[in-house]
Amino acid sequence: MPYTDTSSSAQAAQFEILRAMSGEQRILLAFEMSEFARELAKEGIRREHPGWPETRVKRELLRLAFFPAPLPPWIP
Repeated sequence: MPYTDTSSSAQAAQFEILRAMSGEQRILLAFEMSEFARELAKEGIRREHPGWPETRVKRELLRLAFFPAPLPPWIP
């Protein structure tokens, strides 16, 4: 069983809320969570490399997400 810091009653409430949501609401929530995760990752990159311009931060985010090595030159 995976570790969780959520109580069983809170988890049951979360599941009930999710079950009550429409498919559109659930996908919008997923998009919002994905955007939040990307922003957190970009903040971490900025903290590690404060002098980098935004384009370099975005490239590094792509590299971390999809490539084991530096991005190929054809990716702007």
